[in-house]
Amino acid sequence: MKEHPRVLSAATIIGHKVVNSEGEQLGNIKDLMIDLDDAQIAYAVLSFGGFLGLGDKLFAIPLEALMFGSEDQTVILDVDKEVLKNAPGFDKDRWPDNAQYEAGWLLDIYEYYGYSPYWIPDK
Repeated sequence: MKEHPRVLSAATIIGHKVVNSEGEQLGNIKDLMIDLDDAQIAYAVLSFGGFLGLGDKLFAIPLEALMFGSEDQTVILDVDKEVLKNAPGFDKDRWPDNAQYEAGWLLDIYEYYGYSPYWIPDK
């Protein structure tokens, strides 16, 4: 069994196809958002739905939720398609802003997917 790469450039990850563990196409990695205060990747932006880029909805996905393979440009997000459809998302013309971050938007995202936020120390 091959191991996944230890480091990847953002340019390598952006555009990767995302599938779930059943092999269903979920979308593509559109971008990676960096938390400048904590020097961490805050989340990956997943583009889902629509046709030819029209009507796509964007989703913030904790990086820990993604599994990167070494064989091809496919990323695995182990969620059912319906869970993703019901996930909190945002429009490509209205990305989350600082006020939403301060209001706990990203914390809600991490909790939705069942991950501990990187900015809150473990107890």
